[in-house]
Amino acid sequence: SLDALFILLMLTSLVLLGVSRLRTSIRLVALQGAALSLLPFLTRSAPGTIRAVSLAVLTMGLKGVVFPLLLNRALRLAKVRREMEPLAGYSLSIASGMALLVLSFWMAGRLQNIGLGLLPLGLAASLFMMLSGLFLAIGRRKALTQVLGFLVLENGIYAFGLSVVGHIHWLVELGVLLDVFAAVFIMGIAIDRIGRE
Repeated sequence: SLDALFILLMLTSLVLLGVSRLRTSIRLVALQGAALSLLPFLTRSAPGTIRAVSLAVLTMGLKGVVFPLLLNRALRLAKVRREMEPLAGYSLSIASGMALLVLSFWMAGRLQNIGLGLLPLGLAASLFMMLSGLFLAIGRRKALTQVLGFLVLENGIYAFGLSVVGHIHWLVELGVLLDVFAAVFIMGIAIDRIGRE
């Protein structure tokens, strides 16, 4: 169901904050991408239409397959396995993640009072993914982990667009996906150069 999917997205984001192994982090982001590919079928945004099917296939292809393959390749080239000395330690990251989760539910509750018919759990999950992705991008030293944080942030924006603003035009979503695709390529090149140095 939709609620189970949102809970899975929140749990993967929370676990990402406490994981030091980069390969596990890549798998978690791939799992998020696979879960997000189901959103077009479960939300109000015309399930079962050609738009929903094409968006799901594109999401699964990019977020569930292509991005993880590129990141695993960058991981092999950079010859790193763990994030050894993050700016924010793992205990602090988990505690911050719990605080961000509470903040996300509080903000979702406040936005729910506006009366726009928003999905409260979907809104909370989207906000939490955005905040935890931003935390990962800022609180880690390795470029690869920062890319993962950027992807989680974008996953949150994508989930927000589908679950909260279900009528958003697919060209906007495609534009966001292509922006991220370009960013992952650029970061892959940067990581490759860093690994060679």
